[in-house]
Amino acid sequence: MKQKKIPMRMCLGCQEMRPKKELIRVVKNKENEISLDFNGKKPGRGAYLCKSVSCFEKARKGRKLEKAFETSIDEEIYELLKKELEAGND
Repeated sequence: MKQKKIPMRMCLGCQEMRPKKELIRVVKNKENEISLDFNGKKPGRGAYLCKSVSCFEKARKGRKLEKAFETSIDEEIYELLKKELEAGND
């Protein structure tokens, strides 16, 4: 039996390749709203982060999300994403 291919994605924080299911997708939709997608099903442009706050902080410090989405991101959005990430880890 043929083994199923596991899709790999790179975390923006630690720059490690991991299976897609282990990462959280950050999505920018057509209205330029940025949100976290824990299921990986929301429509829009996606970037991936590990489920740790430290990787989120590294991506924030290096402005990785802004580069991935080619837009500026307000501090309020970063704070909302951080709260959502912390709540999602519980």
